[in-house]
Amino acid sequence: MIYTDMEHLGTYRGIAPALDTAIAYLQQHGTDGLTAGRNEVDGDNVFINRFAYTTMPEAETAFEAHRRYLDIHLVVEGEELIGIAPIGTMTVTGEDVENDGIDCTGETEAWLPMAPGKVLIAFPEDAHRVKIQKNDPCHVEKAVVKVLIER
Repeated sequence: MIYTDMEHLGTYRGIAPALDTAIAYLQQHGTDGLTAGRNEVDGDNVFINRFAYTTMPEAETAFEAHRRYLDIHLVVEGEELIGIAPIGTMTVTGEDVENDGIDCTGETEAWLPMAPGKVLIAFPEDAHRVKIQKNDPCHVEKAVVKVLIER
């Protein structure tokens, strides 16, 4: 997991070629101009999903993880908390291989406040729980960059 500010994102170049592509795109374009749904960057290697939701109490959210992709979480508008824990500490409750989704349960190890300008990179070993309200429910506009990083 990497938790940083947008201005420091370039520090993390060199970890993987597809991550470098994603970082270069974000540094050049940011999240301006993204439309709802899938936005192409480099085919299935790097793409960006843009969507909106209302945050909710932690009890109404669930952990997820991925095997093939890392996620770069960027809040465009609003704020939320994201809970993180190592996938090795989770109990896997389901897996959607085709869509690279792993459902799991367990205890949160760290809480990360997300707002515009903050960046969370969740690797395959990082189970993450999103859409959690900080105080009251909040409308969130979000972009998640999907980066192919098969290991």
